[in-house]
Amino acid sequence: MTGFLLRRLLILLATLIAASLVVFAVLQVLPGDPAAIMLGTGARPDTVAALRHRLGLDAPLALRYLRWIAGLATGDFGISYTYSVPVRTLIGERVLVSLPLAVLAIVLSTAIAIPVGVLAAARRGRAADAAMMGVAQVGVAIPNFWLGLLLILLFAIRLPWLPASGFPGWDGGAWPALRALILPALALGLPQGAILARVTRAAVIETLGEDFVRTARAWGLSRRAALWRHAVPNALVPVVTLIGLQFSFLLAGTVIVENVFTLPGLGRLVFQAIAQRDLIVVQDLVVLLAGSVIAVNFVVDLVAAWLDPRQRLAA
Repeated sequence: MTGFLLRRLLILLATLIAASLVVFAVLQVLPGDPAAIMLGTGARPDTVAALRHRLGLDAPLALRYLRWIAGLATGDFGISYTYSVPVRTLIGERVLVSLPLAVLAIVLSTAIAIPVGVLAAARRGRAADAAMMGVAQVGVAIPNFWLGLLLILLFAIRLPWLPASGFPGWDGGAWPALRALILPALALGLPQGAILARVTRAAVIETLGEDFVRTARAWGLSRRAALWRHAVPNALVPVVTLIGLQFSFLLAGTVIVENVFTLPGLGRLVFQAIAQRDLIVVQDLVVLLAGSVIAVNFVVDLVAAWLDPRQRLAA
């Protein structure tokens, strides 16, 4: 198990370095000068040059990359070109919206998908199975931004139960803040829940055909008991892996949904920073989101190895 852990740590570190190199290189080739954009089209060349020097944009690319990585390693994310505040402050404010949104979305997705997938597997080939998988197929095909607009029309305009946009903040109480996140979480989580339900169904069906399940049934265990005691726990490995991947995807993929619902989260901050050519904010956010994806995958690998004895023995 120690060798397995060390290999995963080395892969995590190498992937982080590769992701940071790609992000830095891609942003450097984008058209436009951040200093010129900040000062406007009528700025004098010497003023633009002075601002570029103050921001460190005139340094060699290798030196700029090393300074940036060293700052990230020490917790110094730099100063935003647009807001003139530490990027760490901006991220700290926005993550209080994006992280609860992603957690709420994955909780709703998992709470709906796993029971639906198990129920569909238990009724394989019947009308209930076909109906649930048909709905899941529709859920897979629906884009989350379009689903968000439908939810706004239904639950915010036709049935004014939930707010259509905005975020009141956590200072006003947990319930008003969570209430503002319910529709975005549904828009994010339902398409992912449809995918998770299909994977759960396939994993449970495959496990039901294993010898240990047939042996349990031969010993007199009921079909329901064999399903929940033996089939479902052993089918959780691919399901847990997918849940981890979905959580990282939801955290990194909130750009569109946060803009649809006007939420002041990380996704909206990325969108604004790209529009304003605030490169340091874009670099930090993209690497932070990529790092969260890599870290979640690392944790998922460890959980899968803990759930599956075969992976522990191989390690």
